Amino acid sequence: MLNNIGLPGLLLIAVVVLVLFGRGKISSLMGEVGKGITSFKKGINEGEKELLDSKADDVADVPQPDVEPKDKV
Repeated sequence: MLNNIGLPGLLLIAVVVLVLFGRGKISSLMGEVGKGITSFKKGINEGEKELLDSKADDVADVPQPDVEPKDKV
């Protein structure tokens, strides 16, 4: 159903939304959306860093086997 909107349809929707809500309301809404996206990206990066640190700690906790030099025969 939404496959045939096209550019004129999108422009009409944008004008109707602008008339209904006003420029100030839309501007503040887009600002909040931008802050949300920034916060989401920051959370993703922090989570990825936490996982990498956790993996590094797990690898560091694995005991290394004692390797004794072989006697030459």
